[in-house]
Amino acid sequence: MKIGVNVLNFGPGADPGVLRSWAQTVEGLGFDLLMVSDHVAITPDVAERYPAPFYEPFTTLAWLAGLTTRVRLGTTVLIAPYRHPLLTARMAANLDELSGGRLVLGMGVGWARQEFAALGIPFERRGRLTDEHLRAIRGAWTDTASYGERRIPVWVGGNSDAGLRRAVHLGDAWHPLRCTMPWLREAAARLRAYADGQGRPVPGFAPRITLRLTGAPVDEAPDDGPQRLAGEGTIEQVLADLDELRLLGAESVVLDTYGGDPEVTRHPQQAWQALATVAAHLNPPRTGTEPS
Repeated sequence: MKIGVNVLNFGPGADPGVLRSWAQTVEGLGFDLLMVSDHVAITPDVAERYPAPFYEPFTTLAWLAGLTTRVRLGTTVLIAPYRHPLLTARMAANLDELSGGRLVLGMGVGWARQEFAALGIPFERRGRLTDEHLRAIRGAWTDTASYGERRIPVWVGGNSDAGLRRAVHLGDAWHPLRCTMPWLREAAARLRAYADGQGRPVPGFAPRITLRLTGAPVDEAPDDGPQRLAGEGTIEQVLADLDELRLLGAESVVLDTYGGDPEVTRHPQQAWQALATVAAHLNPPRTGTEPS
């Protein structure tokens, strides 16, 4: 099972130097995949969660490709309706070629109603547009005269039933985000059942989970609070979650250190230390150094 990292390409602490250090840390610690998020217009609904500066994913990944040699590069997730599908197909194909075949294209429908309005895209049609764009992108990649031989994995994001179905019909993997372990157990079974019912191959299972290390174990099912998210708790709990996800069929898992407070982007060393702790405990051991 491959382990990736969600790199924070937004927030008051984001700048080229910090992004460079993120990439060096992720690759130096031996992780397999480096992924970034996507927003185009930082409207108030976006800024509340992911304030400016927000570095555009294709531009950022192209730059980071030149600063790394091994780690794969991806989007978690590119918002499909925001760009013409032929533009997305071209940028993805070029990035994949320039990086030596390292791109993973995660795509989703989006959620920021004000951002859709700013871009002149109908929010109510975002699901249908995503389906149309995914088909058009895959169709473009079959034109080898224009795009070459492209074998870019497409991960379909979204925790809904529609996202699961979209992954079965149009994706190489399903990429649900930040869930509990009971939900992921049920979702993995639901993914297999739906694919079998449609007579289609079961796509890969590639969840993105939180990474929040604690000194004491986190209660799995508290009486007066939310359930523990996968990846939340002691290092032993996190490693147990990763092991169970492997047994559930996950081919990749992406670790997400962002808890919703943009101020943490000013102090990325805290996230890097958590990643170093996980890396040191993985089997086989992954070792490396992080920037000072």
